Amino acid sequence: MAGTLYLVATPIGNLEDVTIRALRILKEVAVIAAEDTRRTSHLLARYGISTPMTSLHEHNEHHKAPRLLERLQAGESLALVSDAGTPAVSDPGQELVRHALAAGIRVDVIPGPSAVLAALLGSGFSFESFAFVGFPPTRSKARKEWLTSVAAERRPVVLFEAPHRIAATLADAADLFGNRPIAIGRELTKAHEEWVRGPILEVLERLGEPRGEFTIVVGPAAEADRAEAPVVDAREVYREFGEMTENSGMPRRAIIQALARRFSLPSREVYRMVEAQHRADLDR
Repeated sequence: MAGTLYLVATPIGNLEDVTIRALRILKEVAVIAAEDTRRTSHLLARYGISTPMTSLHEHNEHHKAPRLLERLQAGESLALVSDAGTPAVSDPGQELVRHALAAGIRVDVIPGPSAVLAALLGSGFSFESFAFVGFPPTRSKARKEWLTSVAAERRPVVLFEAPHRIAATLADAADLFGNRPIAIGRELTKAHEEWVRGPILEVLERLGEPRGEFTIVVGPAAEADRAEAPVVDAREVYREFGEMTENSGMPRRAIIQALARRFSLPSREVYRMVEAQHRADLDR
């Protein structure tokens, strides 16, 4: 008889946030497949669990999954855990789950802590549904295309970001979304948990030196539409664009982005205003 593959949610920060069932499963299985065995060892030590571990991460899952499947088929049960939260959600494990299901292996989910839900509840946004989009691409062009694809989403959007990229991601979001309200949870459930809420540009200024793990909730486009929009004179935007073009030495794109921040508008709207005023001047 084949074993069972358990997908076990583990604490996202505070080690007390773990279910009794999760601890029992971690004790009973033959092996724990962990994204990072060093991090998982802290949880196991806290609760006196001595189950053997093996690593399963993004760099070895392709060749490791078939070997783990053989153990499941031989009758061993296995627990899959990530560094934090639910495994296979923006973390390794999906390939192993697909192999197991295709082979008729039983897959049980042991629910528990979720950074996505914790961030949503702490954001203050109203929601009947939401969109979870994981991590943005690391390269600038791909990231902007990715953000553009979710800019019109009329539900709250939840994403993760690394500390060394969060400032760039927020700056791109401000250009593409406008100065939409967001909420950022850093180091959720840990002793130094921190929340920053407000318009994107304000949050960007208050961010300080980024450290830890970030979960971002972007307010829905519908909520941004309901907010009182700033009244901006297109002629003033065009005048400042002309002055900066003549005097600043900045490239056109950088000027557009600077004006977008100055007037709290999406870059595409500043570009539209500049082009419209330019055409109007030519028609006179």
